Amino acid sequence: MSLFWRIFSLNAVGLVVAASLLLGPVTVSTPVLPAEALVVVGGLGLLLVGNALVLRAGLAPLRRLGGAMAAADLLHPGARAEVAGPAEAAELITTYNTMLERLENERAAGAGLALSAQERERHRIARELHDEVGQTLTAVLLQLKRVADRAPADLRAEVGQAQEATRAGLDEIRRIARRLRPGVLEELGLVSALRSLAGEFTTHGLTVRHHIPGGPGDLPALTEESELVLYRVAQEGLTNTARHSGADRAEIRLRPVDGGVELVVRDNGRGLGGAKEGAGIVGMRERALLVGADLTLGPGPEAGTEVRLRVPAAEGTTR
Repeated sequence: MSLFWRIFSLNAVGLVVAASLLLGPVTVSTPVLPAEALVVVGGLGLLLVGNALVLRAGLAPLRRLGGAMAAADLLHPGARAEVAGPAEAAELITTYNTMLERLENERAAGAGLALSAQERERHRIARELHDEVGQTLTAVLLQLKRVADRAPADLRAEVGQAQEATRAGLDEIRRIARRLRPGVLEELGLVSALRSLAGEFTTHGLTVRHHIPGGPGDLPALTEESELVLYRVAQEGLTNTARHSGADRAEIRLRPVDGGVELVVRDNGRGLGGAKEGAGIVGMRERALLVGADLTLGPGPEAGTEVRLRVPAAEGTTR
């Protein structure tokens, strides 16, 4: 029964009973006798209680809908409000669930386009850094070498310093280009790319160990998009570790699981605490949604932070 008819029926019963009493032999004295006042107050109380119960039962689905709307997060899709209650409430909840599903689909499609454009822009910038800036610095380095060969003895030290600074800048440009465009992922595959990533982040203050199977058939087949998501999530996780965690140890684990693969990036740093998720973590969640992966963040076994990404395998393929 709809909420309208529930409330109307209860009010109609109360009004019919009141009219029957007015037309019947029952009367109210002047002044009102205690027994008559008790009957009137009792009847009014029953009518109010009935209205309260009907409204509470009818509005309970709307309260649950409000809670579901407050907790909705497009980065954690799939949660839906329970369809229950009177017809009007059930129709409203169904409409909300349909709208939420459409928003999730539109968010996923928009994020996919944005991330694809971002990857193309990364490739363009990396190519320009490598081809233009890198070649320019290489030419400068060669010119400095010729200058050093001809320079007087008292200037060779300064020219040598300029050579070292140019060489360091060239190495930094190449490192930035590799981060922007993971050529090793395209050329050698995910396993080699993750191992190279662990070595790249191993510095004097941070040691990154990897546990990655490397034999044929050790991992299920993955799409190119899934491999790129795994690489970018590992890269972002290690970047956060190096910049914010204060950790001296980190590790990357990649292993096959039922229906796909699981990537784990953990460290022994300060952990997330109550910090709000930044653009890096939001980006990881959006990438995970693109390939239907499940991303979780939380404390690791040695405190610190643990990023766990489970990616489904490519359908209909084997390795």
